[in-house]
Amino acid sequence: MTAIPADYQPSAGSLKDRVILITGAGDGLGKATAIEAAKAGATVILLGRTIKKLEATYDAIEKAGGPQPGIVPLNLNGATWNDHLSVAETLEKEFGRLDGLVHCAAHFLGFSRLAEPAPKDWMDGVQTNLTAAYVLTRSCLPLLEKSADASIVFVADSGGRTPKPYHGVYGITKAALEAMSATWAQECALSQPQLRFNSFYPGPMRTAIRVKGYAGEGVQETPAPDAAARRLVWLLSAESRGLSGQAL
Repeated sequence: MTAIPADYQPSAGSLKDRVILITGAGDGLGKATAIEAAKAGATVILLGRTIKKLEATYDAIEKAGGPQPGIVPLNLNGATWNDHLSVAETLEKEFGRLDGLVHCAAHFLGFSRLAEPAPKDWMDGVQTNLTAAYVLTRSCLPLLEKSADASIVFVADSGGRTPKPYHGVYGITKAALEAMSATWAQECALSQPQLRFNSFYPGPMRTAIRVKGYAGEGVQETPAPDAAARRLVWLLSAESRGLSGQAL
Protein backbone atom coordinates (compact mmCIF):
# COMPACT_ATOMS: atom_id res chain seq x y z
CA MET A 1 0.00 0.00 0.00
CA THR A 2 1.42 3.38 -1.00
CA ALA A 3 1.56 5.89 1.84
CA ILE A 4 1.50 9.66 1.49
CA PRO A 5 4.62 11.18 3.09
CA ALA A 6 3.40 12.47 6.46
CA ASP A 7 5.76 15.45 6.39
CA TYR A 8 5.33 16.21 2.68
CA GLN A 9 6.17 19.77 1.71
CA PRO A 10 5.06 20.75 -1.82
CA SER A 11 7.59 22.56 -3.94
CA ALA A 12 6.63 25.92 -5.41
CA GLY A 13 6.10 24.44 -8.87
CA SER A 14 4.75 20.96 -8.13
CA LEU A 15 1.29 21.92 -9.48
CA LYS A 16 2.44 24.47 -12.04
CA ASP A 17 0.02 24.87 -14.97
CA ARG A 18 -2.54 22.55 -13.36
CA VAL A 19 -6.20 23.53 -13.02
CA ILE A 20 -7.79 22.19 -9.83
CA LEU A 21 -11.46 22.38 -8.76
CA ILE A 22 -12.05 22.17 -5.00
CA THR A 23 -15.47 21.92 -3.35
CA GLY A 24 -16.06 23.30 0.13
CA ALA A 25 -13.28 25.79 -0.59
CA GLY A 26 -14.59 28.45 1.75
CA ASP A 27 -13.64 26.74 4.99
CA GLY A 28 -11.72 23.93 6.69
CA LEU A 29 -9.81 21.43 4.60
CA GLY A 30 -11.17 22.83 1.34
CA LYS A 31 -9.81 26.29 2.06
CA ALA A 32 -6.47 24.95 3.28
CA THR A 33 -6.11 22.72 0.20
CA ALA A 34 -6.94 25.59 -2.14
CA ILE A 35 -4.27 27.77 -0.55
CA GLU A 36 -1.62 25.02 -0.56
CA ALA A 37 -2.43 24.04 -4.16
CA ALA A 38 -2.13 27.65 -5.28
CA LYS A 39 1.20 27.99 -3.46
CA ALA A 40 2.34 24.96 -5.47
CA GLY A 41 1.44 26.76 -8.69
CA ALA A 42 -2.08 25.54 -9.48
CA THR A 43 -4.89 27.65 -10.84
CA VAL A 44 -7.57 26.83 -8.29
CA ILE A 45 -11.33 27.04 -8.82
CA LEU A 46 -13.09 27.64 -5.53
CA LEU A 47 -16.55 26.07 -5.27
CA GLY A 48 -18.81 26.65 -2.28
CA ARG A 49 -22.12 28.08 -1.15
CA THR A 50 -20.98 31.17 0.77
CA ILE A 51 -19.49 33.86 -1.46
CA LYS A 52 -17.98 35.79 1.46
CA LYS A 53 -15.99 32.71 2.54
CA LEU A 54 -14.86 31.99 -1.03
CA GLU A 55 -13.70 35.59 -1.35
CA ALA A 56 -11.66 35.18 1.85
CA THR A 57 -9.95 32.13 0.35
CA TYR A 58 -9.42 34.07 -2.88
CA ASP A 59 -7.76 36.91 -0.94
CA ALA A 60 -5.52 34.49 0.97
CA ILE A 61 -4.34 32.95 -2.31
CA GLU A 62 -3.60 36.35 -3.85
CA LYS A 63 -1.77 37.42 -0.68
CA ALA A 64 0.38 34.28 -0.89
CA GLY A 65 1.27 35.09 -4.51
CA GLY A 66 -0.59 32.19 -6.13
CA PRO A 67 -2.13 32.28 -9.62
CA GLN A 68 -5.44 34.13 -9.79
CA PRO A 69 -8.16 31.68 -8.68
CA GLY A 70 -11.71 31.36 -9.94
CA ILE A 71 -14.89 31.41 -7.87
CA VAL A 72 -17.95 29.21 -8.50
CA PRO A 73 -20.76 29.87 -6.01
CA LEU A 74 -22.92 26.74 -5.72
CA ASN A 75 -24.98 25.29 -2.90
CA LEU A 76 -24.44 21.57 -3.42
CA ASN A 77 -27.38 20.73 -1.18
CA GLY A 78 -29.83 22.36 -3.57
CA ALA A 79 -27.94 21.94 -6.84
CA THR A 80 -29.65 20.23 -9.77
CA TRP A 81 -27.99 18.12 -12.46
CA ASN A 82 -28.23 21.12 -14.79
CA ASP A 83 -26.43 23.27 -12.20
CA HIS A 84 -23.50 20.84 -12.22
CA LEU A 85 -23.48 20.74 -16.01
CA SER A 86 -23.44 24.54 -16.07
CA VAL A 87 -20.37 24.51 -13.82
CA ALA A 88 -18.62 22.14 -16.23
CA GLU A 89 -19.60 24.30 -19.21
CA THR A 90 -18.23 27.41 -17.50
CA LEU A 91 -14.95 25.67 -16.71
CA GLU A 92 -14.72 24.44 -20.30
CA LYS A 93 -15.12 27.98 -21.56
CA GLU A 94 -12.73 29.59 -19.06
CA PHE A 95 -10.03 26.95 -18.62
CA GLY A 96 -10.48 24.26 -21.29
CA ARG A 97 -9.62 21.33 -19.02
CA LEU A 98 -9.30 20.09 -15.44
CA ASP A 99 -6.26 18.41 -13.92
CA GLY A 100 -7.76 17.78 -10.52
CA LEU A 101 -11.01 17.63 -8.56
CA VAL A 102 -11.10 17.48 -4.77
CA HIS A 103 -14.37 16.78 -2.95
CA CYS A 104 -14.02 18.49 0.44
CA ALA A 105 -17.63 19.69 0.89
CA ALA A 106 -19.61 17.76 3.50
CA HIS A 107 -22.90 17.83 5.38
CA PHE A 108 -22.73 16.86 9.06
CA LEU A 109 -25.12 17.91 11.83
CA GLY A 110 -23.70 15.82 14.65
CA PHE A 111 -23.72 12.28 16.02
CA SER A 112 -27.06 10.55 16.56
CA ARG A 113 -28.72 7.15 16.45
CA LEU A 114 -29.56 5.99 12.94
CA ALA A 115 -33.30 6.07 13.68
CA GLU A 116 -33.25 9.72 14.79
CA PRO A 117 -32.49 12.03 11.82
CA ALA A 118 -35.44 13.88 10.31
CA PRO A 119 -36.19 12.91 6.69
CA LYS A 120 -34.83 16.26 5.45
CA ASP A 121 -31.56 15.77 7.31
CA TRP A 122 -31.14 12.33 5.71
CA MET A 123 -31.86 13.69 2.23
CA ASP A 124 -29.55 16.67 2.72
CA GLY A 125 -26.73 14.38 3.78
CA VAL A 126 -27.15 12.07 0.80
CA GLN A 127 -27.43 15.02 -1.59
CA THR A 128 -24.35 16.91 -0.40
CA ASN A 129 -22.03 14.07 0.56
CA LEU A 130 -22.79 11.55 -2.17
CA THR A 131 -25.05 12.67 -5.02
CA ALA A 132 -23.31 16.02 -5.56
CA ALA A 133 -19.88 14.35 -5.56
CA TYR A 134 -21.09 11.88 -8.17
CA VAL A 135 -22.87 14.36 -10.42
CA LEU A 136 -20.07 16.95 -10.34
CA THR A 137 -17.47 14.28 -11.15
CA ARG A 138 -19.60 12.89 -13.96
CA SER A 139 -20.27 16.37 -15.37
CA CYS A 140 -16.56 17.22 -15.32
CA LEU A 141 -15.32 13.93 -16.81
CA PRO A 142 -14.98 15.35 -20.36
CA LEU A 143 -12.75 18.11 -18.94
CA LEU A 144 -10.73 15.69 -16.82
CA GLU A 145 -10.21 13.44 -19.84
CA LYS A 146 -8.41 16.31 -21.59
CA SER A 147 -5.68 16.22 -18.94
CA ALA A 148 -2.60 14.05 -19.31
CA ASP A 149 -2.82 13.27 -15.59
CA ALA A 150 -6.09 14.01 -13.79
CA SER A 151 -6.43 13.28 -10.08
CA ILE A 152 -9.86 13.01 -8.46
CA VAL A 153 -9.87 12.83 -4.66
CA PHE A 154 -12.81 12.04 -2.37
CA VAL A 155 -12.23 13.14 1.22
CA ALA A 156 -12.93 10.20 3.52
CA ASP A 157 -13.70 9.70 7.20
CA SER A 158 -12.99 6.91 9.68
CA GLY A 159 -16.74 6.21 9.98
CA GLY A 160 -16.86 5.54 6.26
CA ARG A 161 -14.09 2.94 6.40
CA THR A 162 -15.29 1.06 9.48
CA PRO A 163 -19.01 1.22 10.37
CA LYS A 164 -19.46 3.04 13.68
CA PRO A 165 -22.53 3.70 15.79
CA TYR A 166 -24.01 7.20 15.76
CA HIS A 167 -22.26 8.29 12.55
CA GLY A 168 -25.62 8.16 10.76
CA VAL A 169 -26.05 9.40 7.22
CA TYR A 170 -22.59 11.02 7.30
CA GLY A 171 -20.81 7.71 7.89
CA ILE A 172 -23.01 5.84 5.42
CA THR A 173 -22.47 8.36 2.62
CA LYS A 174 -18.74 8.39 3.31
CA ALA A 175 -18.72 4.60 2.95
CA ALA A 176 -20.55 4.96 -0.36
CA LEU A 177 -17.92 7.47 -1.52
CA GLU A 178 -15.23 4.85 -0.89
CA ALA A 179 -17.10 2.37 -3.08
CA MET A 180 -17.68 4.97 -5.79
CA SER A 181 -14.02 6.00 -5.87
CA ALA A 182 -12.83 2.40 -6.13
CA THR A 183 -15.41 1.55 -8.80
CA TRP A 184 -14.46 4.51 -10.97
CA ALA A 185 -10.79 3.65 -10.61
CA GLN A 186 -11.41 0.08 -11.78
CA GLU A 187 -13.56 1.16 -14.73
CA CYS A 188 -10.98 3.67 -15.96
CA ALA A 189 -7.83 1.65 -15.28
CA LEU A 190 -7.47 0.31 -18.82
CA SER A 191 -9.51 2.61 -21.04
CA GLN A 192 -8.59 5.94 -19.40
CA PRO A 193 -5.41 5.45 -17.37
CA GLN A 194 -4.82 9.20 -17.23
CA LEU A 195 -7.77 9.44 -14.80
CA ARG A 196 -7.02 8.40 -11.25
CA PHE A 197 -9.46 8.15 -8.39
CA ASN A 198 -8.49 7.89 -4.72
CA SER A 199 -10.03 8.51 -1.31
CA PHE A 200 -8.11 10.32 1.41
CA TYR A 201 -8.76 10.29 5.16
CA PRO A 202 -7.04 13.35 6.65
CA GLY A 203 -7.49 12.37 10.29
CA PRO A 204 -8.84 14.66 13.04
CA MET A 205 -8.60 18.33 12.10
CA ARG A 206 -9.58 21.66 13.63
CA THR A 207 -12.63 22.31 11.43
CA ALA A 208 -16.29 23.28 11.85
CA ILE A 209 -17.35 19.65 11.34
CA ARG A 210 -15.00 18.54 14.12
CA VAL A 211 -16.47 21.12 16.49
CA LYS A 212 -20.00 19.86 15.78
CA GLY A 213 -19.03 16.30 16.65
CA TYR A 214 -16.67 17.04 19.52
CA ALA A 215 -17.91 20.28 21.05
CA GLY A 216 -16.14 19.63 24.34
CA GLU A 217 -12.75 19.15 22.73
CA GLY A 218 -10.20 21.89 23.28
CA VAL A 219 -9.53 24.04 20.23
CA GLN A 220 -5.81 23.32 20.29
CA GLU A 221 -6.17 19.56 20.82
CA THR A 222 -6.54 18.84 17.12
CA PRO A 223 -4.21 20.06 14.37
CA ALA A 224 -5.15 22.66 11.79
CA PRO A 225 -5.94 21.22 8.34
CA ASP A 226 -2.73 22.58 6.79
CA ALA A 227 -0.64 19.40 7.01
CA ALA A 228 -3.50 17.31 5.57
CA ALA A 229 -3.87 19.87 2.78
CA ARG A 230 -0.20 19.49 1.88
CA ARG A 231 -0.62 15.71 1.65
CA LEU A 232 -3.58 16.31 -0.66
CA VAL A 233 -1.30 18.36 -2.90
CA TRP A 234 0.92 15.27 -3.20
CA LEU A 235 -2.11 13.33 -4.48
CA LEU A 236 -2.76 16.06 -7.04
CA SER A 237 0.84 16.27 -8.23
CA ALA A 238 2.92 14.24 -10.68
CA GLU A 239 4.69 12.64 -7.71
CA SER A 240 1.67 10.35 -7.26
CA ARG A 241 1.08 9.79 -10.97
CA GLY A 242 -0.32 6.35 -11.70
CA LEU A 243 -1.72 5.88 -8.19
CA SER A 244 -5.42 5.00 -8.39
CA GLY A 245 -8.03 2.98 -6.56
CA GLN A 246 -6.42 3.55 -3.16
CA ALA A 247 -7.95 4.39 0.22
CA LEU A 248 -5.19 6.57 1.61
